Amino acid sequence: MHEHIAEAMKEPDVVSVPPGAICLRFETMKLYAALGAVRHLLATGQVRPGDTLVDSSSGIYAHALALACHRHGLRCHIVGSTTVDRTLRVQLEILGATLEQVRPSRNLRLDQNLRVERIGELLRENPHFHWMRQYHDSIHYLGYRDVADLVRKEVPEGPLTLVGGVGTGASTGAIADCLREAGRQVRLVGVQPFGSVTFGAEHVADPDMIIAGIGSSIPFHNVRHELYDRIHWVNFDYAMSGAVELLRASGIFAGLSAGAAYLATLWERERSAEGTYVFLAADTGHRYVDTAYARHADAVGVGSMRPHEAAAQEELRHPWSAMDWPPRDRAQLPARPEPVPEKA
Repeated sequence: MHEHIAEAMKEPDVVSVPPGAICLRFETMKLYAALGAVRHLLATGQVRPGDTLVDSSSGIYAHALALACHRHGLRCHIVGSTTVDRTLRVQLEILGATLEQVRPSRNLRLDQNLRVERIGELLRENPHFHWMRQYHDSIHYLGYRDVADLVRKEVPEGPLTLVGGVGTGASTGAIADCLREAGRQVRLVGVQPFGSVTFGAEHVADPDMIIAGIGSSIPFHNVRHELYDRIHWVNFDYAMSGAVELLRASGIFAGLSAGAAYLATLWERERSAEGTYVFLAADTGHRYVDTAYARHADAVGVGSMRPHEAAAQEELRHPWSAMDWPPRDRAQLPARPEPVPEKA
């Protein structure tokens, strides 16, 4: 029996997906990051019950942090994107978390910059608040050791290719790192949206992209680029098509990042069927019903989708590009971000 719903919700379903892949289907994957970070902060005395934790979120982390705070008797304040919908707003309110949303913007960079600026204002006004820094602090790697342990138990021995959104770095990167530490041979394939600066695709815009959680228009400081072997950039239309096909083929109703990861998995497996392929479905598809799934009649057939193989970032192009990492020209590597101070 679980002591709190957060402990039950975080555990993924391990599902076989044809042809020959495994999906880790989460309800809210970032619960691992939030719970692991909060437990560490409490254990080390950096926060105490009753303290307020604050962070920026496009939605999923907001829910995860609110549940982690509810579990451990902490207050929670979220500076949210306009993508935080009514369903989540009501849940946050009932859980005791407070939410303020920045003004609407069609521009991802502006939306994220506005949220970060507001966090800085809040910390100056309330210096006792603890900024969780989900985009920057490697503390969020800690909780994913449990996912790595699950993979070790559920996935057959031998070479493993892990595919999923890069996000803040504390998911695919953390899982692969833990597995490698345990001696597992892991090839890590990261998924990004066009426009993300994380792996140098900021020059290729995708105004329709709404899966900001797997990439960013601002530097994410806890992404360890050296952990990745391949990167796939997928635009909105192809991510939507992948999500629709994943639902049609397996019954898994997941977010757009899962659709992009599914496409990348199919392509990588077509190139080499060696070992086991595992891809992540980080959230469910409910918040994408109106913006994506309702357009399922426009989905592109999986068999007709192929990525453009790029050798450098300047070769990236819509609707889907892939590249070995690091690029052959190491001058193409993104500059390492300057450290972010604990308090802004």
